[in-house]
Amino acid sequence: MGTFEIEGGKRLKGELIPQGAKNEALQVLCAVLLTPDKVIIDKVPNIVDVNKLIDLLSDLGVKVEQLSEEKYSFQADEINIEYLNSEVFKKKGASLRGSVMILGPLLARFGKGYIPKPGGDKIGRRRLDTHFLGFEKLGAEFIYNEQSKFYKVNAKNLKGTYMLLDEASVTGTANIIMAAVMAEGLTTIYNAACEPYIQQLCKMLNSMGAHIEGIGSNLLMITGVDKLGGCEHKILPDMIEIGSFIGLAAMTQSEITIKDVYYEELGRIPAVFQSLGIKLERRGDDIYIPSQESYEVQPFIDGSILTISDAPWPGFTPDLLSIILVVATQAKGSVLVHQKMFESRLFFVDKLIDMGAQIILCDPHRATIIGMDKKTPLRGIQMTSPDIRAGVSLLIAAMSAKGKSTIHNIEQIDRGYQNIDTRLNALGASIKRI
Repeated sequence: MGTFEIEGGKRLKGELIPQGAKNEALQVLCAVLLTPDKVIIDKVPNIVDVNKLIDLLSDLGVKVEQLSEEKYSFQADEINIEYLNSEVFKKKGASLRGSVMILGPLLARFGKGYIPKPGGDKIGRRRLDTHFLGFEKLGAEFIYNEQSKFYKVNAKNLKGTYMLLDEASVTGTANIIMAAVMAEGLTTIYNAACEPYIQQLCKMLNSMGAHIEGIGSNLLMITGVDKLGGCEHKILPDMIEIGSFIGLAAMTQSEITIKDVYYEELGRIPAVFQSLGIKLERRGDDIYIPSQESYEVQPFIDGSILTISDAPWPGFTPDLLSIILVVATQAKGSVLVHQKMFESRLFFVDKLIDMGAQIILCDPHRATIIGMDKKTPLRGIQMTSPDIRAGVSLLIAAMSAKGKSTIHNIEQIDRGYQNIDTRLNALGASIKRI
C-alpha cells in the first residue's frame, strides 16, 4: 500500500495543465468496440482506472498502440468474445466499475455481453438497474447469476424504442446510447444524463457514422445505423481536477494558473467556488487564481446559511463536494454541504475533525462546516484515503496543514489523478511518495 508524506504550509506558484477527463475516457474507450476500424483518441489520462480499461480491451482482442504520451490508436477488428468467460476477465472486470460500459457496445455489435459485478469507490449504493432496464427496453435478455456474480445480456436483434430512464445515470445513459446506435429504428431516451462527457461521447459516435440528435439535452433521439467507422477524438480536460486545483489554491494561499480548461464546459463549477469567496479570473481559456490571505462565504440573499448540494448536470457535480467541504473548513463563515447522490461519501470528515476542522456530520448526506478563516490552521495527522475524491481532498487538507501528514492507500488517488505528487511538487509542494 503506497503512502504520501506531506509537509504542509507550502505556498505554490505556477501553471498546471489538467489531465484528460477520467469519466469521459472510460466512456469513449469502450466505444472503440463498436467498429472494426481504427479509432484514435487524444488526451488519454495516465491513471490507474483508465490503464486498467486499456489493459482489459487489449485482452479482449483490441489492438492498442500508444502513438505519443497521451494519444492512442485502437482497432477492434479481432474481438475474442470467449474471453468474457475467463477467470482473468472476471478478476480484471470486477476491479473496475467503468468496465460495465463495454456491455452496450458488445451487445450492439455482437449481440451479447458479460461483465462481473464491478467494483469502484466504496461511496454507498451504486445500482446498475438503469443500464439493464435500458437494454431490456431495446429487446435484450438480462440474466444475473447470483452465484458467479456475473451480469449477462443477450439479444438477437436490438430494436429502437421510447424509454424514460429511472434516473439520469451518466454511465447508464452512455451504455444505452452505445447499444442503441446500431439498433433497428428510432430510440428515444428521456431523462438522459447530459454531462459534457455524454455530449463528447455522442459527438464522437456521430463522427463514426451514428445519428444522434438532442445532444446537450435530456432528450436524445437515436436513429440506428448498420455499422460505424473509425474516427479521431480528443478528450476534454478533467473538470474534477480543475475544481480540485481551484480548491487547492485557496487552501494553500497559492497563486496558480490552470491552463486550457475549456471554460464553457465547466458549468457551475467556477460560480460555486466563487460563492465561498474564492477569487478566480478567466483569462482566455485559462483560470487564474491569485494568492488570498482569506476568503469569505457568500450567504444566500436572505442571510441564511449557504447550502451547496449536488445535482445532475447542469447542476453541481457530486465529485467536487468533497473538495468544497475541505475548502469550507478554512473559509470565513459557515456552509451546509448536502451530498444527495451517495450516502457514504461524507464519512471521511472524521479525518478532518482529527485535523482540527469544525464539522458537524448531520447524517450520511449532510455536513455543516464552521469555517475557521485561517485563524487556526489544520494540523498534520496520519490518515487513509477511502476513495478517489476523498483522497485528494485529504491531500489538499494536508498541504494546508501545519506540520507533517501521512496519507496511506494513495492507490485510490492514483486511480483518478495523474502523477499528482510530481506535478504539485514542481510548483513548490512537499509531497514524498513512499
